[in-house]
Amino acid sequence: MTPKPKSMIVAGVMSGTSADGIDVALCRISSGRTKDGTPRIKLLAHAHHPYPKSVRAAVLSAMNGEPTTTANLSRLNWRLGQLYADAVEATASRFKLKPALVGLHGQTLYHQATAAPYLGAPTRATWQTGEPSVVAERLHCPVASDFRPADLAGGGQAAPLVPMLDYCLFRSGSKNRILLNLGGIANVTVLPAACTPQQVLAFDTGPGNMLIDALMQRLYRKPFDDGGKTAARGKLLDIGAFRPGTSAPPPKSYGREQFGSAFADKFLAAFQTPETKKADLIATATWLTLLTISKSIEDFCIPHLKLHAPKATATEVIAAGGGTHNTFLMQVLSKLLSASNIKLSTTDTLGLPSQSKEAVAFALLAWLTWNRLPGNIPSATGAAHPAILGKVTYV
Repeated sequence: MTPKPKSMIVAGVMSGTSADGIDVALCRISSGRTKDGTPRIKLLAHAHHPYPKSVRAAVLSAMNGEPTTTANLSRLNWRLGQLYADAVEATASRFKLKPALVGLHGQTLYHQATAAPYLGAPTRATWQTGEPSVVAERLHCPVASDFRPADLAGGGQAAPLVPMLDYCLFRSGSKNRILLNLGGIANVTVLPAACTPQQVLAFDTGPGNMLIDALMQRLYRKPFDDGGKTAARGKLLDIGAFRPGTSAPPPKSYGREQFGSAFADKFLAAFQTPETKKADLIATATWLTLLTISKSIEDFCIPHLKLHAPKATATEVIAAGGGTHNTFLMQVLSKLLSASNIKLSTTDTLGLPSQSKEAVAFALLAWLTWNRLPGNIPSATGAAHPAILGKVTYV
């Protein structure tokens, strides 16, 4: 990686699979001085902008494959473009910063990384919506968007894409680090001590907040389990033979296609009876997230670390994302990891607010795209080669 010596203020814009709103991170990014030319990234400001209820309902409906019209999908694309522009404009105005470039992830409506027959040919697909032309026109600056297709076309999973940021910011010369993102889907980036980009492993572990949120909405008419308080007063039901289907080795990626509304139906069919307490269902869903994460670390992360950094001084898990606010989940995860002598912390302790991380990642990817540099890590996504990600909308 040899970035051009250009410093820019870049706005990273992220709306994830939880569909709770828009995160905007304003970052100063410039070429690095390290031997491998890793960019320098400084977070200047961050803000979260909740979706209006009607927009969130439309996004979730589209993500869950509910019946709609081509007209409404087109309108949703443009309405999201307006909201992204609003969010960047408001954040820039609040902090008196002017971005020279916007990195727009868009809202994922569909992600299918495994080929399936379609119109006579095996086909894979990914779709992120939110019109970048609206953002470019409003902000009077170029927008890099639609980052996933280039990796998918190159044979990769097109996810996760955050490992580039993890590699640039969090690799250690002496410690093994596992970066855990607790969004709607949970994913990990595995950084062996003193690793090269080729030694980075990353993959989705399974449901993060997605199942918990869906059940809270159905059972309590609340958007999420605030602080994990509902799970904390429930008890773990007998999971028995119920399996989420996350045992395949990496590379792998998931979305609402696997853990959305249909999976919530499956979960309730397996565990809900007239005698079952609602809090027990939330507790069991939370434990399902915990077990898929801890099992993934045990089965895939630890062997990878032992292979590439057997002399590391320690191994730590550093979490980010909305799930870090679930106190119950974090406390139980800390206990599960401590059994393997692994310490749990958050990116906040390393200077990066956990809620901002994914938005910062897409600011970095936009900067790389603008400088015609690869943004994927093939060892993480499974792509055949490094790829310049994204499409640029000019002004």
